Amino acid sequence: MDARLDAERRQQEIVALVHAKGMVQIQWLAEHFDVTPQTIRRDIEHLAGQSAVRRFRGGVTVPSSVENIAYSTRQTLMAEEKRRIAELVARHVPEDASLFLNIGTTTEAVAQALLGHKRLRVLTNNLNVATILHKNTNFALSIAGGLVRERDGGIIGEATVEFIRRYKVDIGIIGISGIDSEGDLLDYDEQEVRVARAIIESSRRVFLVTDHTKFGRNAMIRMADVSVLDALFTDRLPPAELMEVLGNADCQVHVADGSDAANGDGEEAEE
Repeated sequence: MDARLDAERRQQEIVALVHAKGMVQIQWLAEHFDVTPQTIRRDIEHLAGQSAVRRFRGGVTVPSSVENIAYSTRQTLMAEEKRRIAELVARHVPEDASLFLNIGTTTEAVAQALLGHKRLRVLTNNLNVATILHKNTNFALSIAGGLVRERDGGIIGEATVEFIRRYKVDIGIIGISGIDSEGDLLDYDEQEVRVARAIIESSRRVFLVTDHTKFGRNAMIRMADVSVLDALFTDRLPPAELMEVLGNADCQVHVADGSDAANGDGEEAEE
């Protein structure tokens, strides 16, 4: 494997381990990846510069609960996992459906995976999603009004919420910054949370799309809990405690690892 790609993959796995364990030591990471501590320190310096992790003496921990990772960093983190998640979601979206897609790099991957569909009616508050989907002239695409965020092309504000509330769609597809073990859906931006709540209220079914690094990740603002979800699409099974919460909420769990996971009732989820 190319050395640069090898380093990128290792750094993605470091981020995943940090989110899974809360904090890890440099020496442990060096042994885990069979590289020198100096190599791990370079990785951590790079990741800390992107706000993907926080350094402490001898180790690394999760980033701030009040500030999200930079958009440009999120575009590359877990890119392959997001692609697999997106392809799985696309298989659960029928032709002729009406959809909301909100802000986030995983929802942007979903937009890419939906390009082969026919006659979708899509509403979005994400300029990146709109840029992707306008390539399919068979779609009816509407963009919410509001304030455009320079950093990520997200559209937010009261006008955005009012736009969403005028509609009722078949499926709302949303991303999230974190899910705690109690099943709370967490994010960093109050205005983005208000928009996501409006999408949930205006959707007959709600699909949450997120990679496994969001499990146990802290963020300051509570959007909702998993009871509002019909399905979770991810790349690894959530931790056992969260799986129990999802099961109690009757939320199906679909894992993009080649086969779907068992849903909350213990039955095999549909392929």
